[in-house]
Amino acid sequence: MGQKINPISFRLAVNKDWRSKWYASGTDYTDKLHEDLKIRKYIKKRLHNSGISKVIIERAWNSIRVTLSTARPGLVIGRKGSEIEKMTNDISKLCGGCQVKIDILEIRKPELDAQLVAENIAVQLERRIAFRRAMKRAVATAMEFGADGIRVRCGGRLGGADIARAEWYREGKVPLQTLRVPIDYGFAEAATVYGIIGIKCWVNKKEEKPQAGGGRPRRDRNDRNDRRNNNR
Repeated sequence: MGQKINPISFRLAVNKDWRSKWYASGTDYTDKLHEDLKIRKYIKKRLHNSGISKVIIERAWNSIRVTLSTARPGLVIGRKGSEIEKMTNDISKLCGGCQVKIDILEIRKPELDAQLVAENIAVQLERRIAFRRAMKRAVATAMEFGADGIRVRCGGRLGGADIARAEWYREGKVPLQTLRVPIDYGFAEAATVYGIIGIKCWVNKKEEKPQAGGGRPRRDRNDRNDRRNNNR
């Protein structure tokens, strides 16, 4: 109960899915794992201002499908698809000439995406905006856009202090141990003059409540016969 498990892997069997979808064994697994790490590092470096939330990699024999969830699809696609073509060629070289296809999913509400909220706070801290102001603004914005709850935590040399510490703000309901609640988790790092500050964000999106009774009740044969007799 040390609470050190990653919130995404903690919910994998319930309401989260893997971000790399393929199977391999032996040395082939090692090679593909390092290729995935290179792809993610390349995308993060090239599109660091494009609001990339998730990168999902799928493999099938000699082909790779990369799905990017982004808040700014126009920047990712580029003029007449030029950026997509460059990225496709570069990723193909990283993977030894495999056939690469890039799909783009637009995030309608980036204010409710935990990864984008954390990265937004990191950008503000790098611009020397007060950390309390940045955190309170992110919390207020998420609640305005309809979140059930949000929690933000910053750790490091906050405000240039000599001793590192952590501070957090929470509003609404954020039940981290209730697996059916759709908690979204994001992590980002702000490279400030005094050192790196880590930002963690948990966003509780609205839970879809199941219908009472689980649908229409089933009637047995005796009930149907009684209804027929009554109608006569």
